[in-house]
Amino acid sequence: MKIQLHIERLVLDAMPLSRQQSAAVHTAVEQELGRLLRAGQLNPHIASGGAMPAITGGTIQASNAASPTHLGAQIAGAVYSGIGDGK
Repeated sequence: MKIQLHIERLVLDAMPLSRQQSAAVHTAVEQELGRLLRAGQLNPHIASGGAMPAITGGTIQASNAASPTHLGAQIAGAVYSGIGDGK
């Protein structure tokens, strides 16, 4: 199966991040979500080409002390919990 991942825009409301930190979070989300998708499986509905109007993901623990890489990895894990196959 071929998976193409592109995150055009990542919105982080109320997060006091610099432009550089925001870019690092974006990169970390793409990298970690790609890793999770390669290691796991997609929800069968998504894998068959279906669209979903909304996805309920997991939660994250955001703090000002969290590194952009750690924050991005948490976001990717939360997204994957909504699109993974749950196995």
